[in-house]
Amino acid sequence: MAGTRPIGFWLKLVDRLIDERFAEIIEEHGVTRRQWQLLGVIAGGSATVEQLDSAIAPFLGTGVSESSAEHLGELVESDWVSISDTSYALTERGRIAFTRLSEVVEELRASTSEGLSAEECDVTVASLERMARNLGFVD
Repeated sequence: MAGTRPIGFWLKLVDRLIDERFAEIIEEHGVTRRQWQLLGVIAGGSATVEQLDSAIAPFLGTGVSESSAEHLGELVESDWVSISDTSYALTERGRIAFTRLSEVVEELRASTSEGLSAEECDVTVASLERMARNLGFVD
């Protein structure tokens, strides 16, 4: 294995490339990656800011008090998300937009794993999950 790059190199590189490509694709449709992630959580049912923060915690800035609420404002203004006293929910307009965006995101995901079998993808994800748990991740 002399000369091979360590896993950290590949993790950071793939993460950066996914972020860049995702930003290109999703921003063409008027949303950010965080907004997309929040729409995905809310599509499963209404949620509080605390639930949303928890669901996307690995993606929120560390060392700062970043909250999902900061990313929801535009979605509420665009009438994609409604807000009640305690929770956020998708509007009909938001559900239509989320469905359209889901198709675009699925195309990106498919191109990312092109040439890999379903088994190879499963093993990769399971390996990364095990490493995260070995390093203290608890969900």
